[in-house]
Amino acid sequence: MESKRWEATGRRKTSSARVRLVTGSGRFFVNGREDAEFFRRASLQMIVRRPFEITDTSGQFDVHANVKGGGLTGAAGAIKHGLSRALCEYDPELRGALKRAGFLTRDSRMKERKKPGLKGARARFQFSKR
Repeated sequence: MESKRWEATGRRKTSSARVRLVTGSGRFFVNGREDAEFFRRASLQMIVRRPFEITDTSGQFDVHANVKGGGLTGAAGAIKHGLSRALCEYDPELRGALKRAGFLTRDSRMKERKKPGLKGARARFQFSKR
């Protein structure tokens, strides 16, 4: 059996993930390590595997993801986004289900920058009337 490959990029916060789907047995690698080793929290492992659950394709592919930047939550979101895009490349029929679930939309929320003269992005220094 010839193994096929589908690739896509996903982004979330400051994380960027290159995701490669290969026909296989359902193994999941992030930066060369098993997903359970990379994402120690079960909630993050769940986030990453959601696109497979929605499209009923669990166990059909091996996933190899390379993530750069950000933290664990951003990395999980970036992998989910890239995985969803790769699944659309594999089968365009899956696009509707993934779109309804909101997995194909790039989550554009970023940390707001600190403003000059303020303590943080919006927080002011304490005001004393007298």
